[in-house]
Amino acid sequence: MNGARRQTQDGDGVVLAVLAAGASRRLGAPKQLVSHGGRPLLQAVTAAACAAPVTRVAVVLGAHAAQIVPCLSSLDVDVLVNSRWQTGLASSIRYATFWASSRRAAALLLASGDQPHLDPTHLRALLLAHRASGEAVASVYAGVRGVPALFPRRYFARLLELRGDVGAAALLRGAPSVGEVPWPAGAFDVDEPADVERLAGA
Repeated sequence: MNGARRQTQDGDGVVLAVLAAGASRRLGAPKQLVSHGGRPLLQAVTAAACAAPVTRVAVVLGAHAAQIVPCLSSLDVDVLVNSRWQTGLASSIRYATFWASSRRAAALLLASGDQPHLDPTHLRALLLAHRASGEAVASVYAGVRGVPALFPRRYFARLLELRGDVGAAALLRGAPSVGEVPWPAGAFDVDEPADVERLAGA
């Protein structure tokens, strides 16, 4: 899964990390493995990430990592296992940021493994918005800024300061220079049994 660096036009220098380390406590089973389009949800989301014009893709795992890794074996990604996943989402963001720094990335695009409607078109729109402005860019749904979101390298130190169950959206709220790309479909994520039923009926 650790392949060579991909050269791209729109996203050269931008790496993407899919955050998928949670224990799915409200669902009662690993949501990463919930069926979506005939394959595990995380596999579908990661495949969408791999189709985006970025330099490299990683997936940050934590809970149930041993069960989940096989579903990623067919994808050209770096698998990062966060041993501190129980301390909250911020620990996975730090793992992703350290990884981006090690690759000398110009920017880090963070995505969530539980957003089933993630697609390369939206990711490309975020990349193009960043390319035009040079600023951080967030997805906007349900009236708020959220992930997927792209952070230039100058944000890395602030990402590394996050602690507990705090996501990257905390850096996006109220920041006037953050670009916005509407994505209504982002309001749906898989968190509870009702969400799985809704996904199955989609």
